[in-house]
Amino acid sequence: MKIDAHHHFWKYSPAEYGWIDESMNAIRRDFLPGDLKALIDAVGIDAVVSVQARQTIEETRCLLEMADENDFIRGVVGWVPLICPTVSDSLAQFASNSKLKAVRHVLQDEADENYMLRGDFNKGIAALRRFDLVYDVLIFERHLPQTIKFVDKHPQQVFVLDHVAKPEIRHNVLDPWRENIQVLARRENVYCKLSGLVTEANHRSWTPDQLRPYVEVVLEAFGANRIMFGSDWPVCLLACEYKRWFSIVTDFISTLSPAEQKQVLGETAIRAYRL
Repeated sequence: MKIDAHHHFWKYSPAEYGWIDESMNAIRRDFLPGDLKALIDAVGIDAVVSVQARQTIEETRCLLEMADENDFIRGVVGWVPLICPTVSDSLAQFASNSKLKAVRHVLQDEADENYMLRGDFNKGIAALRRFDLVYDVLIFERHLPQTIKFVDKHPQQVFVLDHVAKPEIRHNVLDPWRENIQVLARRENVYCKLSGLVTEANHRSWTPDQLRPYVEVVLEAFGANRIMFGSDWPVCLLACEYKRWFSIVTDFISTLSPAEQKQVLGETAIRAYRL
């Protein structure tokens, strides 16, 4: 089974998706399950994991409703107010829905660079294990040192790093991202999504060869058994069509063994998210 472990849905409105500015006209419209189903069918992907794009309880509820109505949506990464003292009550609202697999907070947009080290945030993370939920880590590469400290506070919690921590690809900078990724990858409870690279490069002039060194770093650091494919659709459309990104990833991993390729394209996501 092939899995796209990272994509989004939305009904676009400027008020709710203020981060989609005028330079992003390609994604200033609705993106719904029917749109994605046609794309995954074309490349042979069997199922997907839907990831939150709004930081509201309503977003989690909407994604779960879509998942209930579409069998190909096997998992949801939702949002809950992790710093709220009653976060367990919020989690309990969704506990009966087996398709809620993880939660995510948009750490990359927090003004506090050490937000993930806050006591109230970490109490919220500690609550996830009672509900067997994964935590998706969305950061920029500059947040990696504090993210390592954050992960070390929760050695039994499963983490999935989104978009290989968004290195500075457009400037062809590998370090210190490479060193920090290698340190983070020593934590065996951390997985990594092979996603989001094209939008960290120049949207018009990037090349696969420019991305390759970053892919090689994470493959060596995490190994195929902790790497999973993600499209980051529709955000990827700012720089790359869905089919092309899937083709590029399959080319990047073509030197791996057939068993390792199966891990990256599906088995890792199935194991990490218990799909």
